[in-house]
Amino acid sequence: MSDLTLILLAAGDATRFRRGVKKQWLRVGSDPLWLYVAKRFESMNLFSKIVVASHPDEIGYMKRFGEYTFIKGGNSRQESLLNALKEVKTPLVLVSDVARACVTKSVCERLIESIGDADCAVLALKATDTVYYDGKPIDREKLLQIQTPQLSRTDKLIYAISESKESFTDESSAIFRSGGKVVFTEGDPSLHKLTFSSDLERLPCLKGMKPDRSLTFTGSGFDVHAFEKGKKMLLCGVEIDVDYGFKAHSDGDVAIHALIDALLGAAGMGDIGEHFPDSDERYAGADSAELLANVVKKIRDCGYEIVQADITIMAQRPKLSPYKEQMAKRVALLLGVTSQMVNVKATTTEGLGFVGRKEGVAVSATTTLKFYDWIEE
Repeated sequence: MSDLTLILLAAGDATRFRRGVKKQWLRVGSDPLWLYVAKRFESMNLFSKIVVASHPDEIGYMKRFGEYTFIKGGNSRQESLLNALKEVKTPLVLVSDVARACVTKSVCERLIESIGDADCAVLALKATDTVYYDGKPIDREKLLQIQTPQLSRTDKLIYAISESKESFTDESSAIFRSGGKVVFTEGDPSLHKLTFSSDLERLPCLKGMKPDRSLTFTGSGFDVHAFEKGKKMLLCGVEIDVDYGFKAHSDGDVAIHALIDALLGAAGMGDIGEHFPDSDERYAGADSAELLANVVKKIRDCGYEIVQADITIMAQRPKLSPYKEQMAKRVALLLGVTSQMVNVKATTTEGLGFVGRKEGVAVSATTTLKFYDWIEE
């Protein structure tokens, strides 16, 4: 059994990446980047456990992809690391960021060989260009550019982070400030960190890689709501001119509810009840259009593009044909697609069932997704 655990930090919001998708969810083939990186580490056969720090909103979804140990990340890298360290039982821990995608086994072995009696071993690159600080040139021979991953003694790292009130950008600086010994070993220029979208061109392990463009994902949704007097009726985010609405915990927009389920189904993200339970008072009277916007953002954050949507509204009453075009435009706006990619149909049930008895409305929806294609941009 290895005496080494890997912590892979993948809980960030990727605010500097600016591609409309979180960098950890860029697809490499059919794998999200965080999984691609985790598999690279797993194939090294160096670790007794791999702990993945996930964004709290994404941990359930991440668990669908692999059998790693997942923990909820915090509001900072340091907080995420502390949460992950609770799962570490080995004397040594290697910490890496998912943004450092091209780590090799030889790099990890170099860190293991170099730690000796030190508390932390880090990769370092020497400065090769002239460097100025505060308007004045300084001796570049004294400068080191520190990289991840970094290898630490688990007890020393826990002490260094938990006992300090300072914020640290890496493990070595925390251990150094706590009086620990840090040793340096040769870094690797190929270990460029993915911070901005332009950095994609500087990651050698991703050269020639691309999302699987052959894959599309189809989801279906279905919902029903009974009528209720004295409520505003909304369908597809459009107000219908009648004196009754839907009995529901939220605003009752049954069409958007079916659409949300279709989107979540296509992405493999569960159902609307998991994300917006009717037992939660936060969603009492909720605007369904806002719920849809939340789901659309989540789907895009996780590396998908919405291709199209098809909605069938089954209603004996009210008459919906005058509203169909407006509904399609409203849904297209909410989904961020062009109007021709949204189709809204209205039909009756020929007097059959609760719809035929004019007791309520039923809606079915189908959506199609594809992977966000980061190669084209």
